[in-house]
Amino acid sequence: MNRRSFLKTGVGGAVFLGTVSLTAGLSGCATAPAVRVSAVDSRMDASYRFRFLSKDDIALFEALLPAMFAGALPEEPNQRQFAVAATIERIDQGIVQFGAPNQKELRKLFDLLNFAPTRVTLARVWSDWPSVTTSEADAFLNRWRNSRIGLLNNGYIALSKICNVAFYGHQNQWHLTGYPGPQEWIVNVLPQFKNT
Repeated sequence: MNRRSFLKTGVGGAVFLGTVSLTAGLSGCATAPAVRVSAVDSRMDASYRFRFLSKDDIALFEALLPAMFAGALPEEPNQRQFAVAATIERIDQGIVQFGAPNQKELRKLFDLLNFAPTRVTLARVWSDWPSVTTSEADAFLNRWRNSRIGLLNNGYIALSKICNVAFYGHQNQWHLTGYPGPQEWIVNVLPQFKNT
């Protein structure tokens, strides 16, 4: 790809995402943070307050995480649901730490995936996210990962990175990566390891 086509793709992608985000916002698709979600409905801790993810975003990640971490999630259904829910909460916590420009770009991506016309057109996912099977989510992720369209590749990379950090970055999953955890002297010295 030469410089001119790279710039055209970047500008075209920015215009497209801006249009989608505006359309989704005007249609009511872009929603406010979910704040509190019923523990019965979501299998999450009802005391957690979402500060970035909307209810539609939560449904998106509930569909994608089992496909991303198929071999790493617990087999037992309740433990599996808890692991997915805890990862979604950590995704929300992580995004809140991003700067406003990154949050804005993620909001555009999530709106694109939650807005039915663009979800069908670009992701080729016909059902709404709560109805998507793990194999359908996996097919979507593979299409975007292997796409020759840079914008879709970047969308896959963004989704993959925030999910991987939220899942494998938690001490409950360190053993899956072979990471033994921080050395004892680090735990004793650094304040972030102190329980307050």
